[in-house]
Amino acid sequence: MKTTYDKVANALYVRLSEGAIAGTEELRPGLIVDFDGQGRIVGFEMLDARMQLPPDVLLSAVAA
Repeated sequence: MKTTYDKVANALYVRLSEGAIAGTEELRPGLIVDFDGQGRIVGFEMLDARMQLPPDVLLSAVAA
């Protein structure tokens, strides 16, 4: 698992596996999920992350 946080965009991306992304779906506003060809979650992006997550989660994502 790899996390990245873009401070300018205020977006957190969590990559769960290295599989190829076959599709993307916005499950709710600001939560975008990437799927592989079998429908498994490969990663997800959370917009407005500072509003939705505790600061320590974002700090650990930046440090990773």
